[in-house]
Amino acid sequence: MTKETITLTHREQQRMQVLARVEACALRAWEAAQLLGVSLRHVRRLLARVRRTGLKALAHGNRGRPSPRRLPEAVRARVLKLARTRYAGLNDHHLTELLAEREGLRVSRRSVHRLLRAAGIASPRTRRPPRHRRRRDRMPQAGLLVQMDGSHHRWLEERGPQLVLLAALDDATGRVLAAIFRPEEDAHGYFLLLRQLVRRYGLPAALYSDRHSIFHVWARTPQTLAEQLRGQRDLSQIGRALEELGIRWIGAHSPQAKGRIERLFGTFQDRLSAELRLAGARTLTDAQRVLTRFLPRFNARFARRPQDPTPAWRPAPPTDTLKGICCFKALRTVANDNTVQLGEHLFHILPGPGGRSYAHARVEVRTALTGAFAVYYQGQRLPARLGKLRGTTTPPLGWRNRQPHPDPVGVAPDVSHPPKPAMDHPWRRYDVSARRKLLQAQGVTFS
Repeated sequence: MTKETITLTHREQQRMQVLARVEACALRAWEAAQLLGVSLRHVRRLLARVRRTGLKALAHGNRGRPSPRRLPEAVRARVLKLARTRYAGLNDHHLTELLAEREGLRVSRRSVHRLLRAAGIASPRTRRPPRHRRRRDRMPQAGLLVQMDGSHHRWLEERGPQLVLLAALDDATGRVLAAIFRPEEDAHGYFLLLRQLVRRYGLPAALYSDRHSIFHVWARTPQTLAEQLRGQRDLSQIGRALEELGIRWIGAHSPQAKGRIERLFGTFQDRLSAELRLAGARTLTDAQRVLTRFLPRFNARFARRPQDPTPAWRPAPPTDTLKGICCFKALRTVANDNTVQLGEHLFHILPGPGGRSYAHARVEVRTALTGAFAVYYQGQRLPARLGKLRGTTTPPLGWRNRQPHPDPVGVAPDVSHPPKPAMDHPWRRYDVSARRKLLQAQGVTFS
């Protein structure tokens, strides 16, 4: 006599216990129906099956039977063969599309996934599980943290040029502190945004942004010789300004980390774009005018109260000091003729007190946001006038954007090379090849 092993699920075991109590007259049939959540007629039907076939009656009748919707074995074998041969190395989605387009096999992506994994065919693209992210609470006071970023969007749609919106957002209140439109995301625009922010509210404790090269120098950037000797990297122009203002810079490692300003831009792309469309803005000036009227209404609608009403803003520096910080700075060495070259510009430094010369001195050339230049030595401004390089025309004053670090102005323009000396020039008397050519020209032959 063979014994059959029957495996019951948790629900089937519960039914077995209740029906056993009914058989032992410890429980009535209608009470068992209430406990099992079935009708009284079904309880009587289950009792009759158990008395007739035993506990096997409690197992589902389709257990062990293949599904009527199961893929035919021929189709399953063909899919596995194609996945190993012609379409080897494709991901599940791509394989499903090609099977339908080229082979006429209408199989769901989930079925393909299940077939391949059961056959031991792994996906060519291994996906890491998503990182656990925790919602960061807002700062308790206004001015403790300011988020700053730029949004590339067709703000004017087809009516005008492509613009970038630069904005600064207070983390505690969600208030838009400053915002400007720019033709591109550049350091000049962030200087204008930072200066506007500091003038209105003061100095924040920290600034949170992405890791754009405008804010810091990438670690993979090759170091210059001066940086290697100093053992420290040069700061970007914005990074240097933040350090001089005493503002700590925090770089985000993902867009989700600065989600508040990312969501702000999402709202702006909905509401502000509609405002620009209704106003018929077509130029950067028109867009800035609409933005100026839009921000007070937006802050009144979406800004919230901080946990601590006491603001944490620090006093702003004087206007002249702020202008001297929010500018472009470059170190240069004065030449013997008391000139300093910065890109395509040449500055003649006038004599100092008592006819003093500044040759070989290390000076700082500052370019203001208005385009004006100034030369400083040990914190004192030197009298200088703008000259003109030989063979070049004086370009208009202004800072050129998109320049590499650490010299955002670029390298000096190419100058004409001196003429090459003649073959019989005294400089060539030690040049064996040139002397040989000269003697050959005079008729001397060499064996």
